[in-house]
Amino acid sequence: MEQMIGGRLAAEELIERGVEYVFTISGGHITPIYQFLENSPVRLFDTRHEQAAVFMAEAYGRLMRRPGIAMVTAGPGFTNALSGIANARLSNSPLVLISGSVGLESIEKLDLQDMRQAPVIEPMVKKAFVCHSPQRIPEFVDLAFRNAISGRPGPVYLELPVDVLNAGVDPSKARKVNTTCCESHPVDIQGAAKIVEMIRKAKKPLVIAGSGAWYSDAAEELVRFVENTGIPALTSSQGRGTIPDTHPLCFESSLAIRPGAALVANTSADLVLFLGSRMNLYYIFGDVFNHAARIVQVDLEPEEMGRNRTVDLAVVSDVKALLKECNRLIQAEGISEGLKSSFKGWVNSLVAADKESKSQTMPMWESDAVPIHALRAAQEINTFMDRPDDIVVADGGDAQIWMGMTRTVRRPGRYLDSNLYGCLGVGLPYANAAQLTNPGKRVCLFCGDGSIGFNFMEFETAIRKKLPVVVVISNDLGWGMIRHSQQLRLGHPIKEGTEIGYVPYHKLVEALGGFGAEVRKPGDIRPALEAAFASGRTSCINVMTDPDTISPGSIALANLGSYKA
Repeated sequence: MEQMIGGRLAAEELIERGVEYVFTISGGHITPIYQFLENSPVRLFDTRHEQAAVFMAEAYGRLMRRPGIAMVTAGPGFTNALSGIANARLSNSPLVLISGSVGLESIEKLDLQDMRQAPVIEPMVKKAFVCHSPQRIPEFVDLAFRNAISGRPGPVYLELPVDVLNAGVDPSKARKVNTTCCESHPVDIQGAAKIVEMIRKAKKPLVIAGSGAWYSDAAEELVRFVENTGIPALTSSQGRGTIPDTHPLCFESSLAIRPGAALVANTSADLVLFLGSRMNLYYIFGDVFNHAARIVQVDLEPEEMGRNRTVDLAVVSDVKALLKECNRLIQAEGISEGLKSSFKGWVNSLVAADKESKSQTMPMWESDAVPIHALRAAQEINTFMDRPDDIVVADGGDAQIWMGMTRTVRRPGRYLDSNLYGCLGVGLPYANAAQLTNPGKRVCLFCGDGSIGFNFMEFETAIRKKLPVVVVISNDLGWGMIRHSQQLRLGHPIKEGTEIGYVPYHKLVEALGGFGAEVRKPGDIRPALEAAFASGRTSCINVMTDPDTISPGSIALANLGSYKA
């Protein structure tokens, strides 16, 4: 049989797995793969920075619930990808990073872009693989895909040295492996029965649905579960929208800083059903809950159970399969109406708390102040982006906080931010990926003026690729969250590192070929949004917001490292 090179084997594996896009910047060490993806069903989506390529792959993985693929060249291409990998790891995003590297024969010879890459990235990924033999490339691609999506999703690293990619190989000696083990939905039957029994004994139960609810596609089962039991629900991370914020039993985000009932629900519940979520900073490492509350944690990863707080029941299970079993038990036992009746008073108290909290924030959402209050800008976007399929992305320090405090999520997979890693610069790549995977839908990014600078040239990518995303920049003339946290902690902000000054971002986007507008009055935000979306072009709306408005995130940052034991 005619020989082929390793690069062709790698390309064919991507094609056979139905990969739609490889997010990438070209380089010499990965050209052997590129040449066989050219004119193939796999589209090479080229960005302006490797970091943006990985962020796009991460967003693709989150939105599509299958591995996003990023491919970078050796050395600086690899190191530029690391922030995106760290963000994907903390967000549990399925992703495969393929990197070229110096040839095996050139290690320690000081060849071009030579570095030991695998030891650097290994602590940041689920698995790190280095393939040393061209005929084993199909096996290693299979390993990477399976590890990225099986169990708890996450990023996987696959290194393919350039001389391995260029080496000739007899394709008959290449072992093809494509094991579809990732569709399993394990369920703990006994755990489900115990949960139902704990619900029967509770007075103030609470559901918190996290990313595990999204990745297991549990939205339908979750809605049925809260309707069968009458238990109020909160959502977090990629779980936002798995039960719509507009559902009468959903009290929106689980973040205690969000206006609404979340703080009262978290602190008052006597039973917390933690479904595919983790006990992290967002829950003050478990301390936000009543110390006497019983905690049920449902997760696919046994090692996650009991992080930061003892749990009363640990259930290793797929969220969708577990909820389906719980719903079956509730119906079989005929206890649905009794549960709903017993929890009605608890739900009514949260309705009252929700109304009271939002009434205190309403003056900021409706503020006519100039400069514009950032919460007013966020609310204008929230009101305008009112279609169920609309996608909103948040990026930045304060900007992500303001949008997190405001956005109404009506469907799952329609809201993206950097999540727990707090990585700036995700916005434009996320928005571009959202538009790419949802053609014809409206995508709006709300971004800080600091964070927009990290991957600003992805505006050019969006224009070149004809992705009509609309970007609203909350321009407070600097690094607002840092400025305010220093003011609170030190008594004054340090000018260097907190001030940017006025930048006409909208003019820069116009120069690139997009639509631009500047807004200085709150009443002009909606007309600018209407004009931007009507233009059908990549757009930038530069909204001048109040530099002196302090967010809850700034207050938390001022106390960073001061957590009490």
